Amino acid sequence: MSTTLTRALSGAVYVLLLIGATLYSPYSFLLLFGLLLLFSIVEFCKLIHLKPMFPIIIGLVAFILFNLDNTIKSNEILLLIAALFVSARALLFLFEKHNKKLDQNSKYVFLIGYLIIPIIIFTKIPFILNEYHPKIIISLLAIIWMNDTFAYLVGRSIGKKKLFERVSPKKTIEGFIGGTVFALITGILLARFYINETNETPIKWTFIAIIVSVFGTLGDLIESKFKRNAGVKDSGSIMPGHGGFLDRLDSIIFVAPMVYLFYQILYYVS
Repeated sequence: MSTTLTRALSGAVYVLLLIGATLYSPYSFLLLFGLLLLFSIVEFCKLIHLKPMFPIIIGLVAFILFNLDNTIKSNEILLLIAALFVSARALLFLFEKHNKKLDQNSKYVFLIGYLIIPIIIFTKIPFILNEYHPKIIISLLAIIWMNDTFAYLVGRSIGKKKLFERVSPKKTIEGFIGGTVFALITGILLARFYINETNETPIKWTFIAIIVSVFGTLGDLIESKFKRNAGVKDSGSIMPGHGGFLDRLDSIIFVAPMVYLFYQILYYVS
């Protein structure tokens, strides 16, 4: 079987699993992302040379506690603040010219604030309107996938100017622009013809598409920096042709807090 076909089949299974679990029920959605979180913790611990047992316990307990029905809204805001703080730290890590070994405290800060909390926040997004809205998550995932796919295709076909060669030599400015354009088109079409919620307008999803394009790309670059420091190409090998689960979730991890923040700003403004 060719590498391209293997990659396509693996990607198709992953997409169908995410869409199916998200549409079936909120419980299947939470179960799937709980499992994805645990797999990602194991992969991330390998990248930063951390024994996974204690991080798995932290991730599992945090995921369960913050997805109980009686979660206090103020606690979610505290999670968001923590995630934004660590996101800023991750950006500093990305732009550091010299590869520095992370101390033990920094490893746990990134584990919790870069990985665990953002995935928990992502599972809060479909409940942001006080009931489960799977179409919001499906649409957000679709924009992320379109942005990644067309950034790759456009960059591969016409990309010449490197975006951040020191961390990711294959990413190009042309690819970033191409991914952004198709993300915008996808966001507008989904808001117009799929979501069909009063407050989910094409204008709102235009902004969400921009957030996805910018912060999804940054998330990809940050994970590439972790992998470069670890001296590996992929975070794992569980998905043939795609690497590990962390490789597939890197955009989601960095996008989730920003989208959640965007919804909170709109909520308070309105």
